[in-house]
Amino acid sequence: MDTLFYDGQCPLCQREMRTLERLRRDSLQLQDIHALSPDPHRPPNEDLLYLLHLQTGAGDWVIGLPANVRAWSHTRFGWLFRPLLWPGLRQVAEAVYFRWAKQRYRKRYGCIPCGQPRKDHQG
Repeated sequence: MDTLFYDGQCPLCQREMRTLERLRRDSLQLQDIHALSPDPHRPPNEDLLYLLHLQTGAGDWVIGLPANVRAWSHTRFGWLFRPLLWPGLRQVAEAVYFRWAKQRYRKRYGCIPCGQPRKDHQG
C-alpha cells in the first residue's frame, strides 16, 4: 500500500485530498503530516510539508510531481496524469510544481526550510 503525506492545514491540499479520498482505491492511504509522531525512519516533517512525498508499499520514497502522479494512479483518472512524466513535458511540469511548492510553503510557513530538499532529492 502506498502512503501519500499531505499538509492538512493547507486549504488547496485539503480539497485535493478530499477528491483523492473519494476516488482512490484501497491501495492508497492518505496521511496528514500534522497528525504524525516523530519517526527517525521518515523524512523530517518540514521536508514532507515542502514537497509532496509518497512512500511506496516497498518503502521507497517518491517526491514532488512523481508523487502526485503516482497518487492519482490509484484512481481511475491516473492515465490523465501520466503524460506529466513524459520527457519534455516533465521538465516544464516539474519547474511549475517546484515554483508552486516553494511559494506555497513560504506563504504558509514564512520561509523555506534550512535543509530545503533539492529538485533531485530522492529521500
